[in-house]
Amino acid sequence: MKHIFLFIVLLISTLTYSQEIYNSESFRVTLEDIQARTFKKDSTANALVLYEQGNSFVDKNDYDLRTEVKRKLKILNQEGFDHATVTLYLYKGDNSEVKVKDLVATTYNEVSGKVIKSKLLDKNIFREKYDEDYTLVKFTLPNIKEGSVITYSYTRISPFMFKYRGWDFQSDIPKLYSEYKTSIPANWLYNIKLVGEKKLTVNTSEVKKKCLEMSNGASADCSENVYAMKDVPAFIEEDYMTTRSNYLARIEYELKTFKGMDGSIKNYTKTWKDVDKEFKTDKEVGRQLRKKVELEDHISVDIINEINALKKAKSIYTYIQNNYTWNGDYDIFDDVSIKNLVKNKSGNVSSINILLHNILNEAGIKVTPVLVSTRDNGFPTTIYPVISDFNYLIVQAIINENTYLLDATDKNLSFGEIPFRCLNGQGRLMDFKNGSEWIDLKPPKVSNTQYMASLSFDANQNIIGKVKSKSTGYASLRKRKSYYSNSNNYIEELENINPNIEINDFEVTSSDKTDPNFLESYNVEYIADNTGDNIYINPFFIVYYSNNPFKLQERTYPIDFGYTKSFLYILTMDVGDNYDIVETPKNAIFALPNKEGLINLSSKVVGSKINIILKFNFKLPLYHQEYYPYLKAYVSKIIEIQNNSLILLKKK
Repeated sequence: MKHIFLFIVLLISTLTYSQEIYNSESFRVTLEDIQARTFKKDSTANALVLYEQGNSFVDKNDYDLRTEVKRKLKILNQEGFDHATVTLYLYKGDNSEVKVKDLVATTYNEVSGKVIKSKLLDKNIFREKYDEDYTLVKFTLPNIKEGSVITYSYTRISPFMFKYRGWDFQSDIPKLYSEYKTSIPANWLYNIKLVGEKKLTVNTSEVKKKCLEMSNGASADCSENVYAMKDVPAFIEEDYMTTRSNYLARIEYELKTFKGMDGSIKNYTKTWKDVDKEFKTDKEVGRQLRKKVELEDHISVDIINEINALKKAKSIYTYIQNNYTWNGDYDIFDDVSIKNLVKNKSGNVSSINILLHNILNEAGIKVTPVLVSTRDNGFPTTIYPVISDFNYLIVQAIINENTYLLDATDKNLSFGEIPFRCLNGQGRLMDFKNGSEWIDLKPPKVSNTQYMASLSFDANQNIIGKVKSKSTGYASLRKRKSYYSNSNNYIEELENINPNIEINDFEVTSSDKTDPNFLESYNVEYIADNTGDNIYINPFFIVYYSNNPFKLQERTYPIDFGYTKSFLYILTMDVGDNYDIVETPKNAIFALPNKEGLINLSSKVVGSKINIILKFNFKLPLYHQEYYPYLKAYVSKIIEIQNNSLILLKKK
């Protein structure tokens, strides 16, 4: 009986120990919080936010902005120990700075059935200068172990009401519950933006009368809001995305208007009409765009007198490309000088593309500057003007009713191409006559990759053949940049990704590094797997995917390829009279939902020849995250076809 009783006690203890009963409803730490050791919704998680809350309001006495923060985390394993170190970035201005007070942090562990609390000591809270604008407050919670629960809370005091505190609902670890409360006086009007694809679980608002009263008797009502999200997955970066700031679930504030208690009104957010006027008269970019240029100082008389507008524009573009070098600087609103560019033959993005704009304009080509935010910089705000969102400038040219986007900073670009870094949604066309507007930056054409391969047996029964390839669009650009920067390395990498072939007589037959088509050809010797009288050949020695880039359990942001693309592989193999064709790859069709992508594999035997065609495409430049599991399966199918399709030949 004693043994049975002991077994039952141990069984109950084990079940209780392994349960995931987390308290995500409050800051209070429960025994279940400490005892749990796993998070089944995300087995890869090393730590987990159980509960967090922010509360921002204006202090009634000091009239500063205060944000109270409470956070409770679970440390699941040693890899999660880093989350026990917390760093706060405190902004400082010329005469004032953000401060932190009432910082309390505690670690909770279970030892021999008892809950042990370890409090953070004041001496272990460190403060240091980060840069000219920020001071750091940093601390590490004590006595961290696998299974620890940590809590910390503090109050952030800011004199900068124009920088109302935003809130991140998502981070690089999962969160069970994240809540943000705000109280905003009615005289402070903010543009409020919810970023990311996650929806709010809680979104309530009410008005509190006379929440703020001044010494002169004036008062303001407050808008009190509660925003919350539950079960927020970790944000993990993966291939085919723009910067994480585009997708991280959060709420942001930008001051629009301040209404003083004395009746004064100050507008901080302008209209695009205001921005257009300021941009046109700007001392840096605007002034440079208005500068006249002498065509004879830059281009030949033959180009000046060229009647064909497109040919003239291409010649001017090539001149800028070949004679001026981009210094890598993205800071488009500072140090913009055509004079210095011409003198030094090197300059930033604005200088190069403004010179391109001005020469084209002087030559009679209709051109307009376009402000762009690059993929690494984030999407520009579209609901109201935020000029600081932009970090790049390109040129739009309209020639014979056709529209071209131009950027002369990259010596490998073809006329009408912009760098991949610029494929980031929309750009702002700064038309000074008709007013600015948003334009689409998506490439108008599909980027194609095509291979035609032919194999046969030579007199010594070695498998030899020839491969011809044509790439267009961004597939061509990628290859051009790689080949013309280091041709030997390009060929070596080509051999490395094709272990079954040896390459010789490699040749590029396209005209130059700006040719929109990249044409290459080479001879191959195929190393087959021989087993007695049988030969096994993998017909897909051109590998598109060596592994699946989609590995997450769940992806909370879109899959952004930047452009549409297609792939075509055609193999013809003549086995001659010495072999019988025993087996070929089976025909297969596999499609994405709504036919936004299609894989088609077909093989056919005609006499002694095998004809195999594999084609697949991605019809959208950007897929919503709902497509993620289908894209993962789609790419897996491509890899399966490439790796597991065999031709079996038997010697006669």
